[in-house]
Amino acid sequence: MTRKFWLIVWLLLPMATLYGVQAQPRKVPAEVADAFKAKYPNTSNADWKERQNVFQVNYEMDDVRYASRFTSKGEWIETEKELEEDQLPAEVKDGYSKSKFTDWELKRISWVQSKASGVQYRLFVRKNGLEKKYLYFDKTGRFIRDAASI
Repeated sequence: MTRKFWLIVWLLLPMATLYGVQAQPRKVPAEVADAFKAKYPNTSNADWKERQNVFQVNYEMDDVRYASRFTSKGEWIETEKELEEDQLPAEVKDGYSKSKFTDWELKRISWVQSKASGVQYRLFVRKNGLEKKYLYFDKTGRFIRDAASI
């Protein structure tokens, strides 16, 4: 190896090390962890993530995977779980079948309960592999809205 090569390696190594180091996530505040335990006392395999001062915990309860979100002050925002198509209530299936999106491919279904909106069903649909939408229905099957992202 040439001297020039080793000089370049020596100069670039500290930069590569700096870019490779990931910032440590901050510890979940006690009020957030306590709020989660109070709301969902019988859970297992909790895994926490923080995004923009919202703490998300992925966990299992009664052999079902859930995700819940809390503010940094421990206020519950929402909880969701994925559903299979056969778990979708008949009213929501009917609402979807009457929507303008019936020719779109149904990719994923989520049950979402939030403090602000109660229980809703979110259907992720795609058309021609390019267009995608999130469709929201209430538990009676009434179409609420569509969105390009969550």
